Amino acid sequence: MVSWDDCQDFLDELNRRTKGGYRLPSEAEWEYAARGGRYGRGMTYAGGELLDELGWYDYNSLDETQLVGQKRPNELGLCDLSGNVLEWCQDHWHDSYKGAPADGSAWEDRAKSANRVDRGGSWSYDAVRSRVAIRYYVPGYRLRGLGLRLARGIDF
Repeated sequence: MVSWDDCQDFLDELNRRTKGGYRLPSEAEWEYAARGGRYGRGMTYAGGELLDELGWYDYNSLDETQLVGQKRPNELGLCDLSGNVLEWCQDHWHDSYKGAPADGSAWEDRAKSANRVDRGGSWSYDAVRSRVAIRYYVPGYRLRGLGLRLARGIDF
């Protein structure tokens, strides 16, 4: 239940207290990770075809967020990229990828208050809405089932 602005405040404080380098992933990075990177096999969900083995959604979540890592990871060893909580990305929302940065960096070309991308499905969503390919956008407010995943490394 964190807003995009909450994520930015958290990252600012985390980077201040550590050696830094933490950020939200770009949408391209999120999808690459969810699809298993170069090891991916084009699965419907992050790591396979059976969501019950991979993530939490309306059928198996008991109507609440679950602890990360209880389900099978994908090819990169990452858990809960399909279901559990929607995850904020750094990018502004665009209806298509036409004009997106070719280097995988976040696509930020609108006012700070513009809608931001979130990915991954949620404990309250059905299996169809937890597929890797599904994209959402939410204004900067808080919703149940909305969280974050940190990225660290390349600073575009």
